[in-house]
Amino acid sequence: MNFMKNRIKRGIEEFNKLRAPEASAKLISFKNKILKVKFTGPFCFSCGVYDYFEDLKIFLEEQKVKVEIKSIEEAKDGFLVDFKVV
Repeated sequence: MNFMKNRIKRGIEEFNKLRAPEASAKLISFKNKILKVKFTGPFCFSCGVYDYFEDLKIFLEEQKVKVEIKSIEEAKDGFLVDFKVV
């Protein structure tokens, strides 16, 4: 499990290197193959905000972590997105 969590952290770090400060991702939890990630930043809510979630999926897959987006919840300061490792 630690091996997988390290890959996830690397994927998030790579995402943040290229997308921050416009969009930043933070791992909130990883349990039962579900990643909960919080996205924050001054990203445009009306023009493709969901693209950032797909971008993180690609960064994770580059780390050999295949995921699907399971849920997206808008929070007052960003979004909480659940990804399922498949």
